[in-house]
Amino acid sequence: MATHTRTEEASAPGARERLLDAAEALIYAGGIHATGVDAIVRQSGTARKSFYTHFESKDALVAAALERRDERWMNWFIAGTQQRGGTSARKRLLRMFDVLREWFASEDFHGCAFLNAAGEIASAQDPIRVVAREHKERLLAFVRTQCNAFFAETNADARRAARLSRQWLVLLDGAIAVALVSGEPDAALDAQAVARTLLDAQSTGKPNGSASSTASRRSSSKSPPSRRTAI
Repeated sequence: MATHTRTEEASAPGARERLLDAAEALIYAGGIHATGVDAIVRQSGTARKSFYTHFESKDALVAAALERRDERWMNWFIAGTQQRGGTSARKRLLRMFDVLREWFASEDFHGCAFLNAAGEIASAQDPIRVVAREHKERLLAFVRTQCNAFFAETNADARRAARLSRQWLVLLDGAIAVALVSGEPDAALDAQAVARTLLDAQSTGKPNGSASSTASRRSSSKSPPSRRTAI
């Protein structure tokens, strides 16, 4: 009996990892609600008892799987960005979209796992939504470090770094969404073209949209012509 117990204990970590692997693969491909515990257990090759030994619920398993994916995805994205961009912050920022394009062209691309998961969970306080939000915060933080470096390189107004990093995150997530819906990996290159314009605007000291915003304010401040004048 003691030997049997020790064997089960030794194999427990392996069972947990297999459950996480199965949950991540099935949920990323088909969604949270469409994936049942039985399917996860079956694909993992573990006993249903193992599931309840390691996780109190399906949601707990999903959150744990997403946390693990967050770590792996961020490591991959950061390494790819640094490798392609080298010592230039501008190149690192732009090469982010080349990294994404490579991902978009892969057979197992199903969009952003964190946006997908957040779209299925209503409560902002749900652990799954929390993991998704933390992932985006980590991504934004990495982008912000590159934006800070870019402004240091160009001697531009560093006070615009926070705004640029938020805009960059929108471009990254927008490219992911468009690539998922359209099936076109080149959505990354379209976003990259917009990103290049943003960087050029920062380098020239003209924040994106400032000119149009000023023109819009001036236009709106003028009284519209009356009907009598127009006739």
